[in-house]
Amino acid sequence: MPHGIFSFLKTNLGTALLAAGLSAAHAADLRVLTHSSFSVPKPLLAQFEKDNGVKLRITKGGDAGEMLNKLILTKADPIADVVYGIDNALAPKALAAGVLDTSSAASAGRKPVAELPAPLVPVDYGFVTLNYDKAWFAKSGLALPKTLEDLAQPAYAKLLVVQNPATSSPGYAFLLSTIGAMGEEKAFDFWAKLRANGLKVAKGWTEAYYTEFSQNGGKHPIVVSYATSPAAEVFYSKTKLGEPPTGSLSLPGAVFRQVEGVALVKGGKERAAAEKFVDFMRSAAVQTAMQTEMWMYPAEAGVAKVDAFRFAPEPTAFSAPSEADIAAKGADWVARWTKVVLK
Repeated sequence: MPHGIFSFLKTNLGTALLAAGLSAAHAADLRVLTHSSFSVPKPLLAQFEKDNGVKLRITKGGDAGEMLNKLILTKADPIADVVYGIDNALAPKALAAGVLDTSSAASAGRKPVAELPAPLVPVDYGFVTLNYDKAWFAKSGLALPKTLEDLAQPAYAKLLVVQNPATSSPGYAFLLSTIGAMGEEKAFDFWAKLRANGLKVAKGWTEAYYTEFSQNGGKHPIVVSYATSPAAEVFYSKTKLGEPPTGSLSLPGAVFRQVEGVALVKGGKERAAAEKFVDFMRSAAVQTAMQTEMWMYPAEAGVAKVDAFRFAPEPTAFSAPSEADIAAKGADWVARWTKVVLK
């Protein structure tokens, strides 16, 4: 081999190897914005990074309502490439704000068991509903409420804790369920009665469930949570339980079907990797693992529910205003709720 050709090949091979080394050392960052309850096993996240040559930079932006507000406030200079956790209650606000990449093809051809407006791709769904502390009610001798209106009666004074709908997606979902069932005027009359009856308001789900709920040492035996929460109580219990220490109250007007999705952020970077992350979130491995990580039902058809969900039957009825009304009036409803309940 002529020396000149050898030198050329050696130089270019070295350059190629150096480039490959630099590429491996400086994998592109894929910025993922999620709500605070996001949880996918680390081995699955690591495999995604390896398969796609990226480094995941996951930012938890608080409850879903807070997360979306951050996304809107940073619209001019996006803080993420892909976002997970916007639900059907918040979707109209996200679409109106123009923070999602509507040119994304990630939602095309999907046939999930729960729907969201494009470009959001459904990942999971659950039911926001009232949970109660079985031991507290057994000890008190008080009958469980049979209707939502019962909670405004003197017998149930200071028993209920809810989340602020301005900062909490389950709090907003619960507000919407009451409006969907009662109509706007009757719903806010009901909320005024709840306030007068000693309603407790927490910032988000974590504060409501783990600080205020009597099951976890708080003073309130009824909390807005999820239909899967009793199953989680059994799953995480240090002692083997035959049944959950909590139960769900699927009262008419107190159940909202929440569907969470993933979407590309408008103006985000690493578009190809972001599209791959959408596929990753709807993969069988993630759809199975997330059931006992985030305690939501899988949105992808054909993915089996885990055994723990035998303690989490799906409510047969739920209520909500129309998508058009949520889009047009959602912000006003939250503002009105704030005046009625907090001021």
